[in-house]
Amino acid sequence: MNEIRPWRTIHRRKSRQIMVGNVPVGGDAPITVQTMTNTLTSDPVATIDQIRRCEEAGADIIRVSCPDTDSTAALGQIVRAARIPIVADIHFHYKRALEAADAGAACLRINPGNIGSSERVAEVVRAAKANGCAIRIGVNAGSLEKDLLEKYAEPCPEALVESALDHIKLLQDHDFHEYKVAVKASDVFLAVAAYMQLADAVDCPLHLGITEAGGLIGGTVKSSVGMGNLLWAGIGDTIRVSLSAEPEQEVRVGFEMLKALGLRTRGVRVVSCPSCARQGFDVIRTVQALEDRLSHIKTPLSLSVLGCVVNGPGEARETDIGLTGGGAGKHMVYLSGVTDHTVESADMIDHIVKLVEAKAAEIDAAERIHAEAAE
Repeated sequence: MNEIRPWRTIHRRKSRQIMVGNVPVGGDAPITVQTMTNTLTSDPVATIDQIRRCEEAGADIIRVSCPDTDSTAALGQIVRAARIPIVADIHFHYKRALEAADAGAACLRINPGNIGSSERVAEVVRAAKANGCAIRIGVNAGSLEKDLLEKYAEPCPEALVESALDHIKLLQDHDFHEYKVAVKASDVFLAVAAYMQLADAVDCPLHLGITEAGGLIGGTVKSSVGMGNLLWAGIGDTIRVSLSAEPEQEVRVGFEMLKALGLRTRGVRVVSCPSCARQGFDVIRTVQALEDRLSHIKTPLSLSVLGCVVNGPGEARETDIGLTGGGAGKHMVYLSGVTDHTVESADMIDHIVKLVEAKAAEIDAAERIHAEAAE
């Protein structure tokens, strides 16, 4: 039920591909979703537990902060336990990058504004090469180099891009090319303008983010406006939604953003109405319950949940499974866009969950058969 039309097509910027562990970033690879742990990395049990939750939410890559030797000492255990590549986040102390590379990090995130001299960067590059690590150049409006702040008087797109280009040159001078770049800012206009300028100037993969975006609601809105603008323009190869919320929430928001633009299709895409006096059932609570009960579904499919017959049948025609509110506690269920049967209010949520699970199993089985036939 996901017909492709020309006006729905996004033409992605051509970038070269790098590997972060076993995950391709850039080129024609799917846009990956990242998040970052907020546990103490020196506590591997708590960190691994949080990584598990993020993996279940669908995270492709996860970053952990390595501010001290206790953190890098625990990193090896964390890397071995994780099912997805680990990025080591390094600030100020370049030796933590060397230790993280030796511990098995798939990528080192370094900030040119605070990592230190070119000699220190050269050491980081040598460690990355020796251990097969990628590097993310993480430029941030809040920590630009002093000379750039003096030159431009304030953080601006040109300053962020110049910082990124300077650091790219430094890596290239050391014959290192497995890098991706971010030019983040908490100001949406600043971040978008910087990314657009950088996208025209380089061919490397770009890591998108609106940094320090805020809480779950405010941060989701800011990130969706800024990153959505860039993604719609075809810019971006990997994303991190920065929220003052649990990291698994960042992953869910990131996937919803990509699903809205047709760039990823993981899990159930829910179409639902805001509800009104016409609703035949409590739409808000029903959607909340269904989203919670269906969060384990990874198979891409669509579900419409509308409270009445004004738009319900029309939306149901465009989704795999549809539910439209009716009178006297009896509601219409649509399968593949066609009216099929009714369901009572008391049985509605359990019934829809079973239908979605059955549809997901059917899709998975068909894909397995197709894959086997192609071998």
